[in-house]
Amino acid sequence: MELQVGGRSVRLSNPGKVYYPGPGHTKLDVAHYYQAVAEAVLRGLRERPTTLQRFPDGVDGEFFYQKRAPKGLPEWLPTARITFPSGRFADEICPTEPAAVLWAANLGCLTFHPWPVRGGDTEHPDELRLDLDPQPGTDFRDAVRAAHALREVLTEHGLRGWPKTSGGRGLHVYVPIAPRWTFAEVRRCAIALGRELERRMPRQVTTAWWKEERGEKVFVDYNQMARDRTIASAYSLRARPEATVSTPLRWEELDAAAPGDFTLRTVPARLAEHGDPFAELAEHAFDLEAVLELSRRQEHEEGLGELPYPPDHPKMPGEPPRVQPSRARKE
Repeated sequence: MELQVGGRSVRLSNPGKVYYPGPGHTKLDVAHYYQAVAEAVLRGLRERPTTLQRFPDGVDGEFFYQKRAPKGLPEWLPTARITFPSGRFADEICPTEPAAVLWAANLGCLTFHPWPVRGGDTEHPDELRLDLDPQPGTDFRDAVRAAHALREVLTEHGLRGWPKTSGGRGLHVYVPIAPRWTFAEVRRCAIALGRELERRMPRQVTTAWWKEERGEKVFVDYNQMARDRTIASAYSLRARPEATVSTPLRWEELDAAAPGDFTLRTVPARLAEHGDPFAELAEHAFDLEAVLELSRRQEHEEGLGELPYPPDHPKMPGEPPRVQPSRARKE
């Protein structure tokens, strides 16, 4: 069958295939969802190199991340070249119109993972993304408390953040920035903000990379700003039994929100009635100099230097040993 979106017809094969066995959502349900929210999804993907998280057999089957643009790419769907930490590169899809969202959904893509850069300049992020990840023993409510405190930290450094659910237990806060800084510099800002939040909430928040050191706290995952790390886009479906959606919220909604409120069935109506809280994100571009100064003060006055990178990254200058602390003690 064919679906219409953005003035284009997009072919949908095997529409009756079940993707979410619990609620019984089919591939056609997924396509209708993305058809309804296509413009809002596109705001987070527009001109961004995007990795597709594909579930060809539904959420109970195997999945994979497609980084390189697949064969048979429509002529109207551009690509952008990105460079991995290894130095290798790939041409990823770079959506510019809503039909790209439905085209990917036909391939079994449930979750879109855009880079925090635009295709015209893939070396300088234009979004600072802060991931508040509740560890075992904590939950969404703990992430909400941390998010409110983070909002204060951002305000004090001349920044404004926009929150969204992760689709699971966590929260993401996006800060639009001018594309002037490298991945390493923007990651330093994520670390600095995480450390300041940790200083204010030492019993509730941690920046410890090693899981054995985190405890029952909310982890500020600073490495989501490392090169080649991505976060599920706003309005992406997640591979959870209830078909939750990573959903933008207004700050005043956080305290009453619950991740299960935002699903394939509920989000289109919410978007139509209340609009997209992320709609104005692209109108802003904040400066990071105050946060970089915070990072310098943390280093010089408190001796807080570099933190570990993800394991697939090359060793970086000043980085501590990538050895699990308990293993290092035994050795």
